[in-house]
Amino acid sequence: MSIKLRQYTKEAGFTEDFIKVRDFLKRIYQPGYQYGNWLWNRWEWMFSLPYLDETKLSKIGLWESDGEIVALATYEMLLGDAWFSMAPEFGCLKRELAEYAFEYLSKTDEHGNRSLNMNIDDKDKEFREIALDLGFQETKDLEQTAEFIIPGQFSEVSLPEGYSIVSLSEENDLNKINRVLWRGFNHPGEVPDEEIQGRIKSQSGPDFNKDITMAVKAPNGNFVSYSGMWYDPNTDYAIVEPVATDPDYRRMGLGKAVVLEGIRRCGEMGGKVAYVGSGQQFYYAIGFKPLLENRWWKKAE
Repeated sequence: MSIKLRQYTKEAGFTEDFIKVRDFLKRIYQPGYQYGNWLWNRWEWMFSLPYLDETKLSKIGLWESDGEIVALATYEMLLGDAWFSMAPEFGCLKRELAEYAFEYLSKTDEHGNRSLNMNIDDKDKEFREIALDLGFQETKDLEQTAEFIIPGQFSEVSLPEGYSIVSLSEENDLNKINRVLWRGFNHPGEVPDEEIQGRIKSQSGPDFNKDITMAVKAPNGNFVSYSGMWYDPNTDYAIVEPVATDPDYRRMGLGKAVVLEGIRRCGEMGGKVAYVGSGQQFYYAIGFKPLLENRWWKKAE
């Protein structure tokens, strides 16, 4: 079996390489989110954000066997953090992935010093031992994942009088979206108009679905809570990303309502489970359960 390493294309956007990686992530998915691999939804969300450093895409490493991707070493937004995905039968590549990541995905400071954080499943003893052998140190920082098993029937979620849930297929007002996401992520000051271009890009992914991307509309017409949802009917799992509620409208049950409505719609389309990359109590309170902990390992020289 011949395994070849190559680098991702320099070309930005939803390229042939983007599709190949997305399909690879779909192919290796195991129920229960085993192995701590990335989901295809997160990969597409990454490419839909304006914060991605598209000048470094060719540093992403792809391992192929007979022309088919079997492993991936990537950053998410910026160099300095490394994430890995591999088909279960190609665990032999772990050391090579880690060595590649330090060589190509590290960030370099003004003095030429390199540093890298690697994200490793806490249950993966083999990969942890490889990290130690390569000079990485375990940190206390975690990336947590929670899951929501989608029931056959959803209990109705109520909203305060005058509030309603709308999908972006019903009202895709970029100014309202810009406002709720800006305020919902606690940015100070007035909402800058230049953020609008980023909101446009966030809807550019080939699998972006306005029918399951939801907002709560207040009596004054503003969007005050928002939940993104990524789902492919050819799979049975969704991810929730992003979720935000205007600070003036928190503790009213709006975030819970908008997230659950998006999940309910995925369930109607065949979804069995929804994941969120978070360990926040908010998600546990609405029915998510802790699933996975990936720890950051750091090396600097």
